[in-house]
Amino acid sequence: MSDEEEFLEKLPTDLIFRLPPTFDDVADERRHRKERLTAALRVFGKFGFEEGVAGHVTARDPEHTDHFWVNPFGMSFKHIRVSDLILVNHEGKVVEGRYPVNEAAFAIHSQVHQARPDVVAAAHSHSTYGRAISALGQRLEPITQDVCAFYQDHGLFDDYTGVVTDLEEGKRIAAALGGHKAVILRNHGLLTVGDTVDAAAWWFITMERSCQVQLLAKAAGQVVPIGHDNAVLTHEQIGNDLVGWINYQPLYDQITREQPDLFE
Repeated sequence: MSDEEEFLEKLPTDLIFRLPPTFDDVADERRHRKERLTAALRVFGKFGFEEGVAGHVTARDPEHTDHFWVNPFGMSFKHIRVSDLILVNHEGKVVEGRYPVNEAAFAIHSQVHQARPDVVAAAHSHSTYGRAISALGQRLEPITQDVCAFYQDHGLFDDYTGVVTDLEEGKRIAAALGGHKAVILRNHGLLTVGDTVDAAAWWFITMERSCQVQLLAKAAGQVVPIGHDNAVLTHEQIGNDLVGWINYQPLYDQITREQPDLFE
């Protein structure tokens, strides 16, 4: 039995408890993914994860699984609406939408989605604390409960060769990600994945915060790590994509109430 199955068995049966929806109609599922993708981009904008035109979040199309939806090049995360999203095919061509694709978004995300058929969404942006950790070439350490979601579950792409515009570089990043939920790109930032948009977005948000905590704690003094066995246990408890999806729901509720125009 998987960690997610064990989690589901423990849920109350007589209380309201939200779970990821399932779909019989591919058009409904596509609309759902596009809405969640737009909401995630708005959340990233609210949290200040933008750095000029850098940064991209993608969602695999449920029908054309070698295509993905992504934010258009040069548009602020804070302004994106569902109708602004673009659909990109396996050759990097925009097959639906009015805007161009970020070349780096295609080079990285196309290879991640190709290497990981289990992944629905991937998130990458040049967030402040993620870049700071990446500049140190370090992985996250098990020093808090929250960061244990990434214990033995994130990679390090220990190289930097400029802006990623080459598919071979994207393949190397995908290889560094491996079967994990996240990878730190040295001198670049963070990339996270999930079996839903919500999970991928949550892993990015909490990973960015974990980078911040690690930097603060180490600047303040000697950290007290969580032991291996307890870190493994905690990862089993909080490190699966269903828990990531659940953790993200309050943020989805907040952004959709504050900014309902995202659905346009």
